[in-house]
Amino acid sequence: MARYEVRIAGFGGQGIVTMAVVLGETASLYDGKYVVQTQSYGPEARGGASKSEVVMDDKEEIDYPKVQNPDVFIAMSRAAYLSYKDGLKENGILIVDEDLVEIEGELPKGVKIYKVPATRIADKNLGVKQATNVVMLGAFAVITKAVSIEGLRDRIADRWPRFKETNLRALELGMKAGEKALTQVETVS
Repeated sequence: MARYEVRIAGFGGQGIVTMAVVLGETASLYDGKYVVQTQSYGPEARGGASKSEVVMDDKEEIDYPKVQNPDVFIAMSRAAYLSYKDGLKENGILIVDEDLVEIEGELPKGVKIYKVPATRIADKNLGVKQATNVVMLGAFAVITKAVSIEGLRDRIADRWPRFKETNLRALELGMKAGEKALTQVETVS
């Protein structure tokens, strides 16, 4: 894998920054890739705009830490989708929380759209909306194969020992949702 750019955006309280940190740690510590993670968010603790980015490369060090045209964009809110959809690379991957994001407007040619009901899965299957980000990480891992599942499992267990069982279940449910999304992919022509 050459330089691989991932943008994750939503609103404060969804665990956007945490998703990127866990993704970056997994890619670096478990998969042996060069990784840079950056983030930006509004002054509000919850509900404001939140964006986090991860740049990975398994061959060489990363010389520029910012995402320019993401290979993958994970949109966890409508506002985030509308703000960042245009930056997505041609033939890129768009993963959306289907209950919070409706596909609207133009997208670059060849973009593959994957819809995952991450918030619904976390709420209904786990009773914990805070696990939405882990559900989405599971879907991301299956859809992109950019990080190892074992690495994610280990990183999640290490990061949240008190909530290990819930988060590992969230990861598994996200992986199943990712597998289902792979069979229902839409491609922009």
